Amino acid sequence: MHYVIIGAGPAGITAAETLRKQDPGAEITVLGDEPEPPYARMALPYYLSGQIDAAGTWLRKNAGHFESLSIDLLQEQVVKVVPERQVVQLHGGQQIRYDKLLIATGSRPVKPPIQGIDMPGIQHCWTLQDGRNIAEALRPGVKVVLMGAGFIGCIVLEALHKSGASLTVVEMAARMVPRMMNDTAAGMIRQWCLDKGVTIHLGARIEAFQENSGNAPGIAVQLNDSRSIEADLVVVAAGVRANIEFLDQSGIATDQGILVNRHLQSSDENIYAAGDVAQGLDFSTGEYTVQAIQPTAVDHGLLAARNMAGGNQAIHQGSVNMNVLDTMGLIACSFGLWMGADGGDFVERHDPGRYRYINLQFDGEHLVGATAIGLTEHVGVLRGLIQSRIALGPWKQRLLKDPGRIMEAYLECTQPLAMPCKSG
Repeated sequence: MHYVIIGAGPAGITAAETLRKQDPGAEITVLGDEPEPPYARMALPYYLSGQIDAAGTWLRKNAGHFESLSIDLLQEQVVKVVPERQVVQLHGGQQIRYDKLLIATGSRPVKPPIQGIDMPGIQHCWTLQDGRNIAEALRPGVKVVLMGAGFIGCIVLEALHKSGASLTVVEMAARMVPRMMNDTAAGMIRQWCLDKGVTIHLGARIEAFQENSGNAPGIAVQLNDSRSIEADLVVVAAGVRANIEFLDQSGIATDQGILVNRHLQSSDENIYAAGDVAQGLDFSTGEYTVQAIQPTAVDHGLLAARNMAGGNQAIHQGSVNMNVLDTMGLIACSFGLWMGADGGDFVERHDPGRYRYINLQFDGEHLVGATAIGLTEHVGVLRGLIQSRIALGPWKQRLLKDPGRIMEAYLECTQPLAMPCKSG
């Protein structure tokens, strides 16, 4: 049996290692298109801030790790998949035959159609090479404009600020992290950043990048309200898009990503998908969506590999939409239906002075969504209660009165003989 995996990120590497456990005698080939050892993109902010070196981003740090597992790791770009012949075609023309194929090609940053976006000094922060380019330009006093205050932008924000740069954030939406936080929670993150000296423009759109007038070096960032911001460096964090273009002539069904079933199997029985590229089941909504987050990628890789080797015995229960964000030391998280269920009850408490916030969303007796800021001890508890679908019973009313008792609710309701909570 020859398993081929396209993609050397968390989903692909988890899958390769799982396949080796499931099928000790199989041939396993992983194809990655970057000239780097497999690494975690989520570690790039730590690299930018100098907390780790490039090797610190690597997914597996032991020398000879893949060789010891007899996993062939090749730095090659796949340009075509031919399902009827069960081959993948590489950029140089070489073809590799597979028995089972996993597509874990991840996503890439969106490049907005803005005049001048290809100018020198305008940089995405997505690859390790991007990180090197940004790190070279960062120094105290350098003027940096960060385009986008979504999840990725806010992760990068801290590293940019720590460098001593003069940082300005431009976000199109009316609030920061709009797909993760409501107005109240996002407002707290904004105020936290302002208190740290970051300039923030919300509801603002960049219309063009131009060279500074006169002899001044750098970039003039033109906003839609006629304002202009001077920058030495622009970091673009405007969202991501699944890498599926190479499948255009393959016949594999795609939408926002590769359409998969509950086994993470594509429309072709020998091809599976995992991670940012897979349009899989959302635990909370029952819809099939792309979740470009590392925990989902790892879960996908594990389950897809089990099914590739074991004949589709593992059923995907759906991925919980979860985001944990560290913005310059302020920890924020959101889980599941953080925006609420139709007709559901909710409760929120916030202490702006201490940067503490909690919001719980209910559907009947179940906790279905949550948001928290400055409450790191609640991260696992909130996810656990949502994912277990435990009926809270009387604890729902207690939490509506005092959401700070969430830890008590979790401990009581998750005990094997817990009463009055019951499995829902």
